[in-house]
Amino acid sequence: MIASSFRDCKAWRSEGLPLSTSSNEACKMYDAILTQYVTWRNDETLGGVEGCMSAVRAADPDFVMGHVITTGLELVGTGKSVRLDEGLAAAVRRTVELARSQDVTPRERLHVRAMELFSKGSFPKACDVWEEILVEHPTDLLALKFAHDGFFYLGAQTQMRDSVARVLPHWKPHMPLYSYLKGLYSFGLLETHFYDQAEKMAKEGLAMTPEDAWCVHSVAHVHEMKAEVDKGLKFMESTEKDWEVCDMLACHNYWHWALYYIEKGEYEAALRIFDSQVSRRGSASGAMLDTVDACSLLYRLEMEGVCVKDRWRELHQRILPHTDDHVLLFNDLHFLMASLGSKETNAPHRLVEGLRDLARAPEENWQHQLAGGLGVPMCQAVLEYDQGNFSRTVDLLLPLRYRAQQIGGSDAQRDVFNQLLIHAAMKSGEKHHHKLARCLLVERDAARPNSPLTDRLIQRAHALHV
Repeated sequence: MIASSFRDCKAWRSEGLPLSTSSNEACKMYDAILTQYVTWRNDETLGGVEGCMSAVRAADPDFVMGHVITTGLELVGTGKSVRLDEGLAAAVRRTVELARSQDVTPRERLHVRAMELFSKGSFPKACDVWEEILVEHPTDLLALKFAHDGFFYLGAQTQMRDSVARVLPHWKPHMPLYSYLKGLYSFGLLETHFYDQAEKMAKEGLAMTPEDAWCVHSVAHVHEMKAEVDKGLKFMESTEKDWEVCDMLACHNYWHWALYYIEKGEYEAALRIFDSQVSRRGSASGAMLDTVDACSLLYRLEMEGVCVKDRWRELHQRILPHTDDHVLLFNDLHFLMASLGSKETNAPHRLVEGLRDLARAPEENWQHQLAGGLGVPMCQAVLEYDQGNFSRTVDLLLPLRYRAQQIGGSDAQRDVFNQLLIHAAMKSGEKHHHKLARCLLVERDAARPNSPLTDRLIQRAHALHV
């Protein structure tokens, strides 16, 4: 038996989102998966997302939207490559075939089309289809959440915000998962620099649902971007008991917590969070979000001059199976950090050469289309920095700094590359690069006043002889 709170066939029809199955249990399991996806939490009383995926397949093996949500979640997790994983490729084909052989609704057919496009790496077109669904069906939360993730991977910040803004008036407080739209909208607001509105929206969501880890995450970003370090630390500590149970996002929220400590120069505290939470949780989940967070933390600490000892080694073992995936340029750059940090001799060059090969014949894949002009040179910059070629790092990164948004992720996540450019400019043997470093730091200070990290870097830059 499953929880009665989930929607059956009749309930989905009454909401104007009919599902093409006669199985009430399949409908409820679809709802259970959607709920866990939106709330970032595996509900162990239901067997978690994996258990519900098995249950929806058992309830109705031919349920098209059951296949859309299960295969779609595998795809948006970016932990598997359709090029390399035959099981995932077969799941995509199966979903497409089922839709062709059945009389499904136009909305469901569009869902299948979007999932197929995303599987080919055609992220912008997939997002277009999800947006097409939302024009007619603004309360289709799966389309909204998939579009949100797709825009995030594209670095499409304005679209991520507006996608939610357009549908919000159609949602009413009594609707299932209504409060979670506050967090989605808040994140789009903060990524387009409406920080006060973003915080207000997230706080509204938390007043309704204190355990909404995405709303917490949004507030954490606001404090990060405004360099409100002590406020951020206090907020994370005061809310920890609410969001730590959201196992799919808790690791990322701890990453934000550790960033505050790096900002303050309290490196041992950051390492304690890395060891006790980020590394431990990431090893258990294997999730790409958790893995890239771990890479980012260690890389930032090393740029600050902190010895992270052999922590890279375990992390490299985790990324090794994904070296050839090339699903996201964002992931590739972080995998490269781990392979360099672990002092692997072959893995870094294998990763970059593999990406270079895909860039030569990108087909529909948006990330591979970007690889030649953006992904490969950014990877090359990371390689050059590791080899002590700081002037070359600057020459590679500087022309790309306003395009780097296209690799996806958030402003806070991509800031590692801003820091890399500044560190490379300060370490370069060329005096005009030292002047550049000072210019970049003035700019950084204007955007984020009172940042302790920026202040430390400014002091170092002024100690250079220009």
